[in-house]
Amino acid sequence: MALIASDVNRSITTDFNAEGFMAEGDSPTVARRRVRLVLREAREAAGYTQLDVAEQMEWSLSKVIRIENGDVTIAPNDLRPLLNFLNVKDRAQVADLLATAKIARTRQRQAWYQKPEFREHLTDGLRRLIEYEAEATSVHTYSVFHIPSLLQIPSYSSALIQMWRDEVTEEQRHYRLEARRIRREAMLSRIGPLRMTAVLDESVFLRAVGGPQIFADQLEEILRLEERQLVSIRMFPFTADTGLSYDAGFDILFLGDEDEETETGDKVHAVMYRETGTTDEVVEDKSLVTRHYARYRKLWEAATHEDETVDFVRKRVRELR
Repeated sequence: MALIASDVNRSITTDFNAEGFMAEGDSPTVARRRVRLVLREAREAAGYTQLDVAEQMEWSLSKVIRIENGDVTIAPNDLRPLLNFLNVKDRAQVADLLATAKIARTRQRQAWYQKPEFREHLTDGLRRLIEYEAEATSVHTYSVFHIPSLLQIPSYSSALIQMWRDEVTEEQRHYRLEARRIRREAMLSRIGPLRMTAVLDESVFLRAVGGPQIFADQLEEILRLEERQLVSIRMFPFTADTGLSYDAGFDILFLGDEDEETETGDKVHAVMYRETGTTDEVVEDKSLVTRHYARYRKLWEAATHEDETVDFVRKRVRELR
């Protein structure tokens, strides 16, 4: 069942530098993601299932799943025997992964979104998204129903979440709105090193969440961000002859060079966040994320150019005022 060690090691260096180790200057967030990918890819290369790993390590299956999904970090004391079982035995690489695991656990415990009040009211997927947003070099957002959260003004966010008041408690609303505020401020402070684009369906600009006054204020904020070149926004018009994505919305985040690809053409540094009516998740499967990014690029090319989008939004503000 298992491959020889050299084959395994060749298969798991996709996200490392030419020597197969963490690139100098990598953030703990990016490095932690790479540790998870090493474990998953080494397991698959060796022909083991997650249950095989759980039985060998005498862990619960849920622990293996949570480690590979990134829901929890792995302790260095657990990582060493796991690497040995997966035939990852290069001494320098093992030492590097162990050091990274220690940094990751310290960093995660100190983050604001890991405080008890936020952990209680934010989903696991959203906390992971926040972690990646802090390290992203570019963010590409597609939305059919509403203004993306990172671009929302507080009054719009409040009106939007109020629509779900029967399903979300007042305390949950408070902490989710606070998290959205912190995320937005962090994003705006990083514009420059961070590049952001958005494709919004025409319906987003017509759906006056919060009423005419609040929605006009929100659209004026969109104009301000666009005119200051803090974000590039295109409207996907009703008349477009390119099919809408079946996903109501998703975010593609790059944690490194957008052009870097695997031998099969998958994007190396991309992750995706998406929501449904009842769940949200961060997706790290390279092929799946690459397909969504290609879909985003098609939508972007078919959408109304930024200048025309700005003209449409200005007209919409005049109508609302």
